[in-house]
Parts: sequence; C-alpha cells; structure tokens
Amino acid sequence: MSHVRVGPRAVMRSVAFLTAGVLAVPALAGCTSEDPAGKPLAEQDVAAAARARIADGGTLRWAVDSVPDTLNAFQSDADATTTRVAQAVLPSMYRMDETGSPRRNPDYLESAKVVETEPKQVVVYKLNQQAVWSDGREIGAADFAAQWRALSGKDSAYWTARNAGYDRIEKIERGASDLEVRVTFSRPYADWKSLFTPLYPKEVMGTPDAFNDGARRTLKVTAGPFAVEKVDTKADELVLTGNPRWWGEPAKLDKIVLRSVPRDERVSELIAGELDLAEIDPDTAEQVARAAGPRDAGTGTPLMGPDGTPAPGSGGSALPGPQGRSAAEALRSWAIANGSDEEAAEEETLAREKRRKAEAKQERRRKALSGFEVRKSLEPAYTQLALNGADGPLADERVRRAVARALDREKLAEAVLKPLGLPAEPVGSHLALSGQPVYADGSGALGEQDAKEARALLADAGWVPGGPVKTEEGEEAAGAEKSEDDEDGKKSDGGDDGTYIVGEDDKNADGEDEKGKDGTDQESGEKHSSGKNTAQGGAPGAYAPKGTAAPAGAAAAPVAKDGKALTLRFVLPSGPGSQALRTVADRISDMLEKIGIGTEITKVPDESYFKDHVASGEYDLALYSWPASAFPATDARPIYAKPVPAADGSLNVAQNYTRVGTDQVDQLFDQAMGTLDQDKARDLLRKADSRIWAAAGSVPLYQRPQLVAARENLANAGAFGFETPVYEDMGFLKKGARGAEAPASPSS
Repeated sequence: MSHVRVGPRAVMRSVAFLTAGVLAVPALAGCTSEDPAGKPLAEQDVAAAARARIADGGTLRWAVDSVPDTLNAFQSDADATTTRVAQAVLPSMYRMDETGSPRRNPDYLESAKVVETEPKQVVVYKLNQQAVWSDGREIGAADFAAQWRALSGKDSAYWTARNAGYDRIEKIERGASDLEVRVTFSRPYADWKSLFTPLYPKEVMGTPDAFNDGARRTLKVTAGPFAVEKVDTKADELVLTGNPRWWGEPAKLDKIVLRSVPRDERVSELIAGELDLAEIDPDTAEQVARAAGPRDAGTGTPLMGPDGTPAPGSGGSALPGPQGRSAAEALRSWAIANGSDEEAAEEETLAREKRRKAEAKQERRRKALSGFEVRKSLEPAYTQLALNGADGPLADERVRRAVARALDREKLAEAVLKPLGLPAEPVGSHLALSGQPVYADGSGALGEQDAKEARALLADAGWVPGGPVKTEEGEEAAGAEKSEDDEDGKKSDGGDDGTYIVGEDDKNADGEDEKGKDGTDQESGEKHSSGKNTAQGGAPGAYAPKGTAAPAGAAAAPVAKDGKALTLRFVLPSGPGSQALRTVADRISDMLEKIGIGTEITKVPDESYFKDHVASGEYDLALYSWPASAFPATDARPIYAKPVPAADGSLNVAQNYTRVGTDQVDQLFDQAMGTLDQDKARDLLRKADSRIWAAAGSVPLYQRPQLVAARENLANAGAFGFETPVYEDMGFLKKGARGAEAPASPSS
C-alpha cells in the first residue's frame, strides 16, 4: 500500500507541544564543484516505442487502488487515481521530466515567462492557439481567473484542500490577444510553474456549488487526449475514451479502463486475463518474472529470478513431478506396479493424480503469466521513519537524535531494494530525490550511524542503562533476577492483541529464540524481533561474569529513567501490501535494541493507520511515505512547518505529523518561496533540509520501489519513475514490432 497522498489541511486535537530551541547544525549543504544533485537512481521502465510501431485501437485495463471519490484534484479526498484522470483529460501547463523537473507542455503552452519583477512579479502565458475545451470553447484567461478565485483561499465557500501559490496572485487579465494570460502576483513566488496544472474549466471553478459537487463524479468539459466516459461505482471502474476535439497527436487506444483491484487480488486478475497493467508487490513480481523468464528445456524450471540471479531449483535440484522424482520414489512405484501392495498402489494412483492436477494448474498459471513482464523503477517518493515529538520520550531532541543515529540506513535500504535488483541507496534529503535539482545529502547535519554516540545522547537525556525500573504488581523489573515461576525467562504477552514488545521475545539458555532459530513463531508463522535482555548488565549470556564484554552486535542493557524503561510505541499497517514496512520495522527494532531502547509494535488495519494513529498523534514511531515534488518550497513546507495553536485551543499541524518544527526552517522555506533566483532558492532549501535533519523529527530511509506487471506487447506504460505519463502514446505494439525505438522527448 502507499501512504503518499493524504489530506493537507487536517486540524488535530490539542497535544502538548515542545518549543524547539535554536538547533546547532554541524554542517549545512552548500554549493560544491560537483553537483550534489546527481542522477536519478533508476530510469523509468515503460517499454518505450515510437508511435509508428503502435497499433491503433484497443482497450487498456489498468488496475488502480480505488475509484476516486472526486475528480477534482483540489479537494481533500482526491487520491492517486484522481491525479491519473486529471493527467489524461485536463490541461497541464508543465509536465515532469525524467529528473523530476517541470517542462513546458507544448500541447497547451507556447511559452511562459516572468516579464516583470518590479514593482510586482508578472508572468505572461502564451497558449497554444489550437487548445480548446471539449465543448469547442478556447482555453483562456477566464479559466485561469476562475481557478485563481476558487483556490485563493479568500472565499471559504470553496472546499479546497490547498491554495499555496494561488494566494499570492493579485490579479489575472487578458493579455495582448485572446491567447495571452497575464498573471500579476502580490508577492514574489518562485514556484509559479506549479500553478494551473491541472487547469479546470470555468464551468467547474466558477461557483462554490460547481467546485464542491459538480466535478465529483463527472467532468462534462475536458481538454486532453481522453475524456471521462463514466464513473461506474458498482463495477468499481472508471472509463476514459478518446476526445474527438483533441488537437494533439491522437490517442492510440480507444479506451482506458481504470479498475479498482485490491493489491492481494491482482495476481489472480492477471492470470484470469482481466488486466493489462497493474502495480504489484514483490511476491507477485517474482511469480511474473519467473513465468516470463528463460526456462530449462528439460524440466521447465525458471532459470532466472526477478533480480537476474539464478532461480531456486534451477541448478539441477529435483522438482515435484515425473522429471524431478527421486530414485527411491521410482523404485517404490516399480514395486507397486508389480502388484506387491494393492492398497499402496491405490494410494500412489491418487497421489499421482493429485500431482498431475497440481502440475497442470501450475502450468496454466505459468502460461497465463508468461504473457506479462515486470517493469521496475523507483517511485518519486521515499519512505521515512517518523518520530512523534509532541510528547513522551521523543519530545526530547536528544532522544530523537539517539534513535536516528542508531539506524543503519544503508542496511534498511538494502533489505527492501536489493532483492528486487534496484539501486539500494538511502535517501539523503527530506525535500528531493537523487537527480532533482534541489537534492543534496544533508544527513551530515545529524551524523552517521554511531551506537556509542547514540548511547551518549540517551545518557545525557537521563536514560541510564540497567537502571532500576518501577513495576506494576506482578511485573518483572528491568535488572531483576528471574523468579522461580519464570525459570526459562519466558514472559506472557497478555494474549494476541496485535502487539508484541521487541526485546521480550522468548529465548533459550543459548540465546536462541524458542519460536525458531529464524525468529519465526512455529504456530502463527509471524516473525518477531529477537533479543531478550538479561539481568544485571543486559548482555546476552546471563551467567557471564560481571564486566565481560558483550559479543559484537549484541543488545545493550535496557535504558531507564525515573523508574521507567524506554519503550517506544511503533505503529504499522497490517495490510497485505505492507510487508516491506514490517520487515523494515523489525530491523529498526533490532537496531534500537542494541542501544537499549525497546519497541512495542502494534499492527493496525490499513484504513485506520493514518487517520487514527499517525494523523492523531497516537504513536511514537511510524513508517510512511511522502512524494518528491518539483516544487519543494511550496509542497514540503506544510510537512515540516512548525505546528501552531488554533483558535479553539487545538494544535494545527497541517501535514507535520511528527509535530517537530522550528522557526528557522519556516523562515528558510518562506525565503526560498519568495526568491526568483533559482540558485539561491536551491541553496536555501538545502539549508532547510539540513536543519530538518538536525531536529530528527523524521529520518528518510529509501526511495520506494515501483513494480508493475505489464502485458508484454503494451508500450509506453509501466514504471514511470519521475516522468508524467504520455497517455496518447500508450498502446499495443503492432504484430511483429519488436526492439521499438523510443518516442521523441517532450519539449522543454
């Protein structure tokens, strides 16, 4: 599942707020002779093909997470599918290129320039003279003005999710001709290219009623290569068809059907032939890759896995079925065939029939999936560890920094990305990803992984290893000897409530997990983190003499303060698409255990994860993702802005769910947003990122993997990476078309 897009104007309940002091920043990102932005870690993977190689017609069946509740991208309940639809059916002044930078979209815009900076910033847009709405009306200043008024924030009757940038516009006028739009800003705005993408017709933006309700289930007027034919809530699908008034390159496809399919059901839909394109999880990707990959001529065994390594069993190992049966099985079959055991013969016949059916089913499954391929890249989004600084132990910046410095971010990135054959590099910025102009690794402001320094930070905050802990009646205190009732060191977890405490798993005298050497519960199959701390010093080896050095990598003694052990609430989603997050959480818990911090992991339903836990502040640690924006001064500010008290006494955190913010960061964002000097704005944002690192409210971990199953003859669709999809170029290759040449790049 993805937790990238969430409502940006949530006002939370009142929480205790810690005012952060001036941060001591060891190092600030700055300009160097070598551009720190680098290159994107992975290119898009869409089977690029020239339009001449693509057949006309056809229907693309595309799995999405949901049929959107609204088609208005500026409402709070808009989702990823809303964005997909808007890209296909509405004007966009700018599109994202392969580096996540904005590029002029020539289908709508001939040029756009800042023509004045004093006394006010003025931008003049010159529109494509062929650009018209589907009702035949020219796209023009009236549409720009209507969108500005709706999104400016001045009229509360419009239920808008955001107004950043539009609130800086003073007026919009017709220019020297009908094809010119003149926009005057009341304050300088660096991210002006973010505006009017998408652009809605004045029929949608003109009145509060039309804005709030008119575009939720239909868009009667559009201006893209496709138009909305219908939103079918019963069938859970949205149908796009070609726009007959489209003036650009005609769409190759007749239809695009966006159908809501749960992630755990997509492999079945692919096998059934009901989908052509679907984002998938790693397990499904492995099945598709093996089905499509080269196979052993004798056994039919896949020779390669999804990462290009030899698949399990491809090195001559025996497989179920006639070709993989052992000599013992063959001998037994001979004896049965010669009449030595009628009952055994009957059993063998049934077993053989069962194997035959299973093999036939597996072969049908393989053949169905062999028509697909896995296209993989990295999403323009990163996963972070969020540390709730509102109250509790993490309200102390020293404890947050200790947690952050205990993490080996390279190992966490490798755990998720390396098995998929994707670049496994940790993300170094909160505001951009590798390849984007603003990107620079600002993690030096926090410091590298250092368990010794992390323990020193905890000690400075009063958290002492092995200290006495006050307990509830019947509980064992940290540092206490084992009781007679608990000779094997086991501790009840109080029942299966979805919670377990890392550092309190069952261990035998050798330090091995009683649940299994790999940490797997033999009954439930659920893997728990290992490492129960022992008495009097906390090092593994309960009977080692005091002062004996602990083995390398061993858990540290639990730290305690004021009679209470340091245990953090780690909340995670429990859905089938969240396995990677749970794997990362287990590894983070192990890393924290090594500096004496325990974690209490609670798995909650996906639908309540954000609303009831992250957004409401009911967590200490959480994992979720943010998208990388081409306009971080505008889009990232509400994520890291200092929370402010609301009139009703509650705390308005906007999108800053860690509740950690400083005046300095806010000022740097505001300065970057108000300068038209791109180099200066970039440097200001890099400084802001360094200060965000130093505050340790969130720790970027890795860029999210993007795995897509695509029908092998589907071109110009798949793992898009940073780039905006070109919907009119999507289609199915003509028969015999292979090794297709890539289409021309969009205009800059």
